[in-house]
Formats: sequence, C-alpha cells, structure tokens
Amino acid sequence: MSKDKHKKKDKAQKLSKVSYKGRIEITRNGMGFVIVEGLEKDILVKKEHTGTALSGDEVRVEVNKFDSPLKRREGMVTEVLQRKQIEFSGTLEVLTNFAFLIPDSQKMPVDIYVPLQLLNGAKNGDKAMVRIIEWTGKAKNPVGEVLAVLTHESMNEIAMQGILVENGFPLHFPDDVMEEALRYPDGISKDEIKRREDFRDVLTMTIDPVDAKDFDDALSIKLLKNGHYEVGVHIADVSHFIEAGSELDKEAYHRATSVYLPDRVLPMLPERLSNELCSLRPHEEKYTFSAIFEMNKQGKIKDYRLAKTIICSNRRFAYEEVQDILEGADGDYAAELHILHEIASNLRKQRFKKGAINFSSQEVRFQLDDTGRPIGIVIKESKEAHQLIEEFMLLANKTVAEHVGGITYKDKPLPFPYRVHDVPDEDKLKMFSMFAGRFGHKLNLNTPQSIAESFNAMLALVRDAPEQHVLEQLGIRTMSKAIYTTDNIGHYGLGFEHYCHFTSPIRRYPDVLVHRILQQCILNDIKPIKNLEQQCRHCSDRERKAMEAERAANKYKQVEYMQQFVGEEFDAVISGVASFGFWAETVLHKCEGMVSMTELNDLDVFELREGEYALVGRYTGLRFAMGDNIKVRVLSASTDKRQIDYSLAEMKSIKPKRQLGNTKKKR
Repeated sequence: MSKDKHKKKDKAQKLSKVSYKGRIEITRNGMGFVIVEGLEKDILVKKEHTGTALSGDEVRVEVNKFDSPLKRREGMVTEVLQRKQIEFSGTLEVLTNFAFLIPDSQKMPVDIYVPLQLLNGAKNGDKAMVRIIEWTGKAKNPVGEVLAVLTHESMNEIAMQGILVENGFPLHFPDDVMEEALRYPDGISKDEIKRREDFRDVLTMTIDPVDAKDFDDALSIKLLKNGHYEVGVHIADVSHFIEAGSELDKEAYHRATSVYLPDRVLPMLPERLSNELCSLRPHEEKYTFSAIFEMNKQGKIKDYRLAKTIICSNRRFAYEEVQDILEGADGDYAAELHILHEIASNLRKQRFKKGAINFSSQEVRFQLDDTGRPIGIVIKESKEAHQLIEEFMLLANKTVAEHVGGITYKDKPLPFPYRVHDVPDEDKLKMFSMFAGRFGHKLNLNTPQSIAESFNAMLALVRDAPEQHVLEQLGIRTMSKAIYTTDNIGHYGLGFEHYCHFTSPIRRYPDVLVHRILQQCILNDIKPIKNLEQQCRHCSDRERKAMEAERAANKYKQVEYMQQFVGEEFDAVISGVASFGFWAETVLHKCEGMVSMTELNDLDVFELREGEYALVGRYTGLRFAMGDNIKVRVLSASTDKRQIDYSLAEMKSIKPKRQLGNTKKKR
C-alpha cells in the first residue's frame, strides 16, 4: 500500500473516532467502565485497553463515532488526565541497579519502579510510602520516589496511612503549598481592621471537643437596650488567606475536606493555617466572617446581618465543661451559657415543628494507648452542649443560603453551592415501614411532613430500647444522601428550603466557596464562579471518600480491640443481612462482625428475604432478622482483612416455627 493510501486510511480512522472525558471504575477482573456526564450508559473498556489508568482516575476515552448510542459503547483509554491516587505503601525490593515497590493495595496492579537515587535512604525489605512521579503510556511500570520509610512505624501507622492513600488523600502537602502557607505573617493588619466590624470587646467563646485544635466557630452574646440579645456566629475567615487560584487553593480544592481517623486528623489546610492563623484560639485577635442575629429568648429573629468581623475569644470551652454548667455546676459565663442554651432549645423545637427529622445515631470513640492501640471504647452522646452549638451553626448556614438565594445575576438565580437532601425513595420507605411495624411502629407515608412526624414519633419511642440503634441506622440508610449542588431542592432532613455549609471552612472546601460568593454579594461585586456545579460534584465525591476512610479506620480499630476477646461471648444485635450470612453488633462495644452462612449450615438452609431484612430457614422457618437479639462468640479478628468473624452462641429473641431436630430428615 502506498504512503498516500496509508495517510488516507489513518485520517479516516481518526475521523471515525470521538473522545470523551470521564471517571473510570475498574472491576476486580480488570474490566473498566468510564462514567461520562451526559451519557446514559457507561463506556466499556476491556482490560487490554485501560492503559495506565487506575480505578477512580479521570481519563480521556476514545470510541467509534458511529456506534449506536442505545447500546453500551466500547472504547480505549488514550490519556490519564488526573490521577485519583499517586501515593502507595508497600514493600521495597532493592536490586543492584534499581528497585521496585511491591504495593500493598490490590488496586495497583503493577510494581512501582524506583531509581536508586530516589530511594532516599530506604533499604531492601523496608515498608515504604512511594509517590508516582512519572507514568507514560509507553511504560509498563510507573516511576516512583520514596517519601517515607515505614519499617520502624507501628502496624497501626502503616494501616492508617494506607487507608488515607487508598481513598486518594495525599499524606503530605507539596513544597510550594507549604511555602505559600508560611508566607502569611502573624497578627492582624490595622488597615484590615478598618474594613471589618469589631467584636473584640464583646463576650465571645468557642465550644469544641476536648482534643480539638482547629477552632473554626465561636459564639458571642450581648444584651441590647431593647431587651433582645445580639448573638454572633463567628466563623474563621479562611477566604481572607486563601487566594482563589493559588497553589494553596488548588491543594485545598483537591483534598476538599479534612479526614478524621481515630488517632489523627489529615487536614485540608496546612497546620500553619488550620491550627494557627485561622483557628479561633482564646485571647488571640482573629479575622472572622459572621452571621449576627438580633433575637429574643424564644429564638424569634428580629433582624440579622452578615459581615466580615474581627474577634478575640474570651474562653475556650470543651463540650464537657459546658454540659456540667448546663446541668447546674458553677463555671465561667454560666449565665450567658444558660441564655444561649434556652435560645438554642427553642430553635430546636421550632425546627422539628417545621418538619426536621430527629436522627441521633450513636457514634463510638476509641481510647488509645501511646502506640495507637485501642484499650477502650466509649459511646459518644449528643447532649445539650452539642445541641447548643449545632442549632446556632444550622441557623447561620440556613440564613446565609436564604440570603444568597434571594439574589439574582442577569435575571437568573446566582450560582451557589447549596447543601441539599432529597426526599426519601418511596420503595425504600415502604420496606422500612414494614420493618418498623415488627416493633409496633406505624409510619404515615402520605406526605413528606407526615413521614417526618412519624419518624420523630418512632425515634422518641425507641430511645434506650434494644432496637434503637438498628432502627436509627436503617432509617438513615432509607434516607437520600446529602450532596453539594447548584440546583437547590432544599434539605428534607433538616426541613429547610435553603441550606448551605458556611460554618467550617477550615475543614470543608464548599464553605470557602460560600464565603467567597457571600463576600461578592455584600460588596455588590458579583462575578459568578466558573464550573461551580463541577466543583460541587468533586466536593461531594471527596466527602464520600473521607467517610469511607473514616469507616475503614474505625473498622480497623474495632478489629484490633476485639483481638483480645477471641473465644469470648457477647450480647449482640443483628445489624444487617446478606445471602452469605448476617452481621451482628455487640451491645457493649458496638463492634460489628459477620456470622457467615457456614456457621448456620447445621440449623437449616437459609434464604435471603430482602423486603423483610431477614434470612429465613427453608424447612424450619427459623428467622434471623435485623434487630434480633442474639449472643455471639468471637471466632477471629483479622487486621489484614479488617474483619471480625462471629459464630452464633445463643438465639435470645429468635423462636423457630418448628423444632430444629427434624431439619435433616426434611432435607
């Protein structure tokens, strides 16, 4: 074939192709699926055509232009646009002229090549963290650089770092980001003070967990001459420091959230900002962005304003200190705290009256020794001190969203990152209603309002009952997931028509966006942020990944803790069912493990009935359903698998329809 014919053929092939940009998800067998916004069906990518893409990467995929859009298109990855993960933990194998990192994660299918000059002191057999610095389509193996040697770290350290890295959260800030953060001077500027409302002489306090270091919200209170109270919700003015488009801003956006594991926080911002310049530490003058309310004790708002401010916190409280004061103990600013509590309680009542749902799921906190190993588990309770802060933060978030929601730009609603929560799925609600009926609770599913009222009535009745945790958890699963979007559909769970995240900019990037837009509105200098919906989706995705990391870390700690109890028996509640067994959660520790189907084989042949959240014996009618009380024996606890295995020790609330002794004959 002549050169001209070759050129024509190549040109024809190129013209017959079309490319898309999307996120690739790769299955265990290596098959890929590229999710492209606007396409109804994902694009299939065979294993041999995924190139160097890893699951979660943003890629460019090429497909045949003339494929039917009604069928699933098949394509080829031509370029990796952005890596989801570039840092991997593993074991180093150092040879004469080069080295390889053998990754711990199964999501990395190839070893990482490490030039000897990039070992940074690491030796053969070391556990190490390596960052990919180059991976072209022509190279089978990526090139990496050793960031840290983990050999002398505890297994806990390796596990926690691995969990963060697996979910796409970098362990270190790039040098240019750290350099940018260090440029900011201490103290405040006299010129900047003139541009802000001064609250330094108004009583102001922070209320946070006892071990918190990043204080991003504070409350002020002042009695006005007319008998009303001026309550200020003051939020760290992170946007004052982070310039849009800067390296610091890009890194904050990439992370989008801080990640909270049992023994550490991976911050969204370098500590210079998160724990120092922005943190509202006591007796330090700080820049803030504030929602200031004139209100009475009944929580009725007479007026509000939104403004850039400067504060100086008088007192840093832990939740426990405030709780003691609210329960009658003496303490600093007790009178003011009681007033704030009274206002917050009334705001809370109003919120539930208007349709908010009163979910209060139990959370656990691990007590750790010096090596990070869990030595105890404490159930975290939401008490009045927590609710005091919660109500004022909700009020500020709602007020900011309402304020911006009433502003238009070129006769259209101003693009804004709302925090929305859709109404529950009808089918899921029906299934949950049937399940709740087993415990004597009847839900009214006629309207969104009646659903909320029914949920609240049920949650009030089951408080401190054995089935409380299961009903709360299943109820939360029944609800839609809250997300960030510019399409304001309201927040069903909170009962708000307008809602956003304004109060935690140190640890959430959407709050930074909200601050920037709100400042434009205040100055009447509106310049809509480009690609805001795309940024909302990114932040929602990073939030989900942070939650997955937090769940994985909590599970690891549960496994570590239960290793000391292998062979012992505990009261438990069935917390989930599947075709291969059921999950049970110990009442004492809230540690969830699996009772596999092999452990139940001697009892009957069991079938999953999804609508009943139960496994039901084919011959005996024996049922294992969510919420049932049982006793379990700890068989094993594997940190490698992050899995606890139980066996059934006793069926406490489960009664078979027939005698178990006849099961084998009936088979």
